[in-house]
Amino acid sequence: MGTFKAIRIDKADKGTVASLTQFDESEWMEGDVVVAVEWSTLNYKDGLALTGKGPVVRRFPMIAGIDFAGAVISSEHPKWKAGDKVIGTGWGMGETHLGAYAEKTRVKGDWLVRLPEGLSAREAMAIGTAGFTAMLSVLALERHGITPADGPAVVTGAAGGVGSVAVSLLAKAGYHVIASTGRVSESAYLKDLGAAEIINREELSGAGRPLGKERWAAGVDSVGSTTLANVLSMTKAHGAIAACGLAGGMDLPATVAPFILRGVCLLGIDSVMCPLPLRDVAWARLATTLDKAKLAEMTREITLDEVIGAGSDILAGKIRGRVVVKIV
Repeated sequence: MGTFKAIRIDKADKGTVASLTQFDESEWMEGDVVVAVEWSTLNYKDGLALTGKGPVVRRFPMIAGIDFAGAVISSEHPKWKAGDKVIGTGWGMGETHLGAYAEKTRVKGDWLVRLPEGLSAREAMAIGTAGFTAMLSVLALERHGITPADGPAVVTGAAGGVGSVAVSLLAKAGYHVIASTGRVSESAYLKDLGAAEIINREELSGAGRPLGKERWAAGVDSVGSTTLANVLSMTKAHGAIAACGLAGGMDLPATVAPFILRGVCLLGIDSVMCPLPLRDVAWARLATTLDKAKLAEMTREITLDEVIGAGSDILAGKIRGRVVVKIV
């Protein structure tokens, strides 16, 4: 048994404390594959875990980080062998199972996805859980039968990780994308990603009416609360909204009016326990359809030493797009 560098979260007298330290392999949890983590990323959930501002971590000690890309060191799982390039996202990593902000991790082989051909480990984490969630949202809209011909698509929290990738994916699919953001200074950035219109989030943050003027046929919402309620009230008849986040709150102060008077559908997106076949579809689509130049434009890089500070920044709305974490 040895040690490796990791961001460890422990209980404290008040809340939790995160620190970059040496983690002992004797504290590893159950798993049949050991992976050398090359890249990770920063998501909103990671910010909640690192700062202790949300009930994300449910066992201690915990290694933070909900997703990674790297190479298999050793495997007792029949699907994987040493040297295989893999992606791990969700499945409770960084919450109930030791996570990804570490030089290596031990996980269940059934949780892993093979790194798609043509996608580097760094690019996979530039996408990360945020981009994976955005892709799941687009796939859900497609399964519902929504197309660009039905009308515009709205994206809330558009300058964030999920929102940035969603804007790019929807624009490439041919949608007239309406990007909602509280950072109007990011208008040029969002238009470069493909947004046709920018609206201030204040238009969607106040108490809304049961039904508003029909403005869009589809949407990806990462905010929740009153924003999602307003988005639903302004959705066209038989449109659909994919709900995938709660940056604005877990509540939903809406009425049934959009559902029973316009036939609007609310599509729930679960990226944590998403089944493997759908994961494979989503990652294959991301590898072939996401504009890598746009991905590079929305991504910046930090080191493991900078992660704890960045966790506070993402909760404060100071981070645009995606952040990749270089582990080695």
